[in-house]
Amino acid sequence: MVIRRPLGRPDLPNDTAARARYLVGKVVVRELQEGVASGRIVETGAYVGGDAAGHGYRGMTPHNRSLFLERGYAYVYPAYGISMMLNVSSEMQGIGTGVRIRALEPLEGIAIMRLNRGVERLRDLARGPGRLAQALRIDRSLDGFDLCRKGPLWLGHGEDDEPGEIGQSTRIGISRDADRLLRFYVRPSPFVSGPGSQPVSGEQR
Repeated sequence: MVIRRPLGRPDLPNDTAARARYLVGKVVVRELQEGVASGRIVETGAYVGGDAAGHGYRGMTPHNRSLFLERGYAYVYPAYGISMMLNVSSEMQGIGTGVRIRALEPLEGIAIMRLNRGVERLRDLARGPGRLAQALRIDRSLDGFDLCRKGPLWLGHGEDDEPGEIGQSTRIGISRDADRLLRFYVRPSPFVSGPGSQPVSGEQR
């Protein structure tokens, strides 16, 4: 296993958009009974204050209260009753903003991810928020976990945190406040879920 250290909470920018950009290149680590599965973050989306597309827009509820924790906690929720979404709480406690982890480049535990996803192609294991949650077996039991300390799910520094060129665009799959440039992604990368993705050499899209 590659030895990594968790992200320090003081290192996480207070500003949500800056946080979304900062997390590109960092690593999501999932510790499971059968081993460790991890992936380098290649795409994020920010949901800022006053953002009608954000889950905190209408205030705190029993379902979204993890989003209102101080920065660096997991907010996990089901989308359309099917796919889980992994988000990182932002800013100060009581402010419901967050960063969605949208895509990963698989690093460790690829066999585990393939079994969890039921697919073989590397590019499809964690390309998109629902896919990455399935690949890492992320569910509601992880909602509210501190991602800045080692545990079943945490965020760490990669061997090289510099992701290279970072692209910026509007977010994907929303209808409200859809014109905001709050999606950040590695450019180019075959593991990005939307515009900006490049095919893996020798593979078809």
